[in-house]
Amino acid sequence: MRSTIDKSLLIILLIAFLGCMFLIFSWVPPIKASNAAEQIAQRIFYFHVPSAWLGFLAFFVVFCSSVAYLSTRNRKWELISVASAEIGVLFISLVLITGPIWAKPVWGIWWTWDTRLTSSLVLWLIYVAYLMLRRYLPDGSKRANLSAVVGIIGFIDVPIVYYSIRWWETQHPKAVMASGDGSLAAPMFFVFMFSLATFTLLYVYLMRKRYQLLVLEDLVNKQFKEMEIL
Repeated sequence: MRSTIDKSLLIILLIAFLGCMFLIFSWVPPIKASNAAEQIAQRIFYFHVPSAWLGFLAFFVVFCSSVAYLSTRNRKWELISVASAEIGVLFISLVLITGPIWAKPVWGIWWTWDTRLTSSLVLWLIYVAYLMLRRYLPDGSKRANLSAVVGIIGFIDVPIVYYSIRWWETQHPKAVMASGDGSLAAPMFFVFMFSLATFTLLYVYLMRKRYQLLVLEDLVNKQFKEMEIL
């Protein structure tokens, strides 16, 4: 049953990504820009923003499952936290890669230390530190407790990243809205939502597979410990 669900998710995901590529590079009209490079770079928007939203979602899952672990001491919640943290770091890495590629033709520079960009980098560093903590501490309640605390405290930076363009003057553009506010045309909004749905499906698939692997690793480690005792 689990294998069937995973295969179905993978097939749907592949179809969705093919549709996403068609919509982004062939269907949605280009924006009005001063040069062709800026027009092409703007299409990164459909990868950059969904990656950021899914990174936030992944770290929210880390936050919730960390609270659940500290409340119940159930190993399941610890493994969910780890899986989601790894995927969140992946998505925020995509944000930090696609952002400068988009910024260069628009701003003329790869990076600037404004609040949105800096807080995003700090968010990435926090959860890289979370993964390093788990990597170098021995398995046990101490590692689980410390990583849960880091997972909870680290989430504080997510609303800072999100609201930074509202709280401070930044070079980063304001959040886009649907065509009703005149900021994002209807075709662009449709492609954005399709891309967001596709990235969300990717997150669900990666979470399922990574959690399954972590459970298997747990079982193998327990068997090795039992063999050592014998």
